[in-house]
Amino acid sequence: MTILLTGVAGFIGAHVAEALLARGEDVIGFDNLNAYYTPKLKRDRLDRLSGHKRFEFHEVDVSSLETMRAALGDRRPNRIVHLAAQAGVRYSIENPSAYVEANLHGHFAMLELARQLEVENTVYASSSSIYGGNTKIPFSETDQTDDPVSFYGATKKADELMAQSYARLHGLSLTGLRFFTVYGPWGRPDMAYWIFAEKILKGEPIQVFNHGKMSRDFTYIDDIVAGTVAALDRPASGMGLAVPHRIYNLGNDRPEQLMDLIRYTEQGIGREAEKIYKPMQPGDLEKTWADIDRARAELDFAPKIGLKEGLEQFADWFRPRWEQYC
Repeated sequence: MTILLTGVAGFIGAHVAEALLARGEDVIGFDNLNAYYTPKLKRDRLDRLSGHKRFEFHEVDVSSLETMRAALGDRRPNRIVHLAAQAGVRYSIENPSAYVEANLHGHFAMLELARQLEVENTVYASSSSIYGGNTKIPFSETDQTDDPVSFYGATKKADELMAQSYARLHGLSLTGLRFFTVYGPWGRPDMAYWIFAEKILKGEPIQVFNHGKMSRDFTYIDDIVAGTVAALDRPASGMGLAVPHRIYNLGNDRPEQLMDLIRYTEQGIGREAEKIYKPMQPGDLEKTWADIDRARAELDFAPKIGLKEGLEQFADWFRPRWEQYC
């Protein structure tokens, strides 16, 4: 197959591309290499993919349908994995226009591209942030998601609604994946585990929000890749749904305490952190926990890597490289 993968220089995108190439797929990668965090990290991820003869990369802004069509030329991908987005809960408070452009305009352009090319399946990234002010734990795909606490979460909710509309109106097969706090090697510098590891190595104090009384359903990158590829291989159009649009939680089904994240990071780095305890930040959630029963049943999703093991693997990758990306 030929698969179009947007956000291919991103953390999840690069890992998904590697998995698809390893099983013999042709991958066309799009990414605009923006400067939300250092483009060097994104280019280094791409360098790992460039040796594959079945991979090609285009520096493309996915918010422009015309630019994407021009980059594809006469090629018609069979499937799409749409992971390009402006990430980050806190940054969405500072710069909401970036989220409108990437997450709303970009998602619309990708739906239009899928419709025009008549691709057989499109998988796109949603987020656990969509659950917003939901107090029911664990979070289930059937829960109400109309009370976002961040603008980022609001854009992801809008993406799901647009996808539902396109599936109903045009019969597109669409699958949205609500990712829960993904971590691991080649990760994102704006994530807590990276920030903690970097500050520990610099000898700087770390800020611990909500005085450490937070928990997250941390999900290792390899498990996220497995779930994403499984969703790509099992189109919603083959499930007998009235509207071929399906949503899945992809999490570890095990919320971990923030203080355990810090402790395992300290162990992996080999130093103890100086901690400054702070109140909760705007847009944050106190706890996330994914109900993954639907993904287990329909995608055979079975996360395998726990937080301690996953952070050990991240630390082994991070220690010899971190100064390149500061």
